Amino acid sequence: MLESQLPLLIVMLALGTVAKVGTVTSGGEPGSLSRLGPAVLVPGRMQAPALLVCAAAELALAAGLLVTTHPLFRWGTVAFFALSTYVLLELRRRRPDAGCGCFGEVSSAPVGLRSIGRTVVLTGMAVMTVWAPVSGWASVSHVSWYAAAGVALLVLLSPEVEELIDRVRFRAPCEQRRGPAESVTLSRLRSSGVWRANRAELVSAQPYDSWRELCWRFFAFRNNDGDDVVFAVYLSGRRPAVRMAVVSAQDSEPLAEYTPVSA
Repeated sequence: MLESQLPLLIVMLALGTVAKVGTVTSGGEPGSLSRLGPAVLVPGRMQAPALLVCAAAELALAAGLLVTTHPLFRWGTVAFFALSTYVLLELRRRRPDAGCGCFGEVSSAPVGLRSIGRTVVLTGMAVMTVWAPVSGWASVSHVSWYAAAGVALLVLLSPEVEELIDRVRFRAPCEQRRGPAESVTLSRLRSSGVWRANRAELVSAQPYDSWRELCWRFFAFRNNDGDDVVFAVYLSGRRPAVRMAVVSAQDSEPLAEYTPVSA
């Protein structure tokens, strides 16, 4: 049982490597790296190298797990996914608009509980394999229902699956696609926990302004103090992320950071 998760960890690490390298080498939209994972936390000129370093670490860990039982690679994988969990928590707190970048630009959706839950699960899987007596290559013959359950759980916790389905349907990233009608997005906002937590403070349930930026639709309201309350709704996914910020009417300085809560 201990070795049953090794093939899955190797595949996840390898996919992460390929996707990150592909994102860096493909160029993409200007500034796109500044909205992805570890690149968000470093200066602009270091964003591409940061993704490549992350990809190199994943490749080294995947190769080590595949051909050896050395504890350096086993514990290194545990540390990698544990650190990834911490980074995602920081992204959710400091840059709630940014994607995790786990699988390159496909992972551009804002970091939510599913992405964080996935790295927690992967950390647990990595811990299970620390004492496995065989290498990843040898463990292929030991695949069991544990591995199948792990695959199903990771698919459930991966918002990238929805993004890939949308790209197959529309053949364009979210920011280049026609978004849902404004009324549909407003309905999604009103069904979110962020809206319910702040509705009582608003003067009206109808926004006085609305606009789109990239893959977000923004709605501006006024609260009882005369301040602007701006909600942002992500335009992709069945349960889109919703963020909120309050801006003072006196000095136009943000009084509250984006609330990192998903719909």
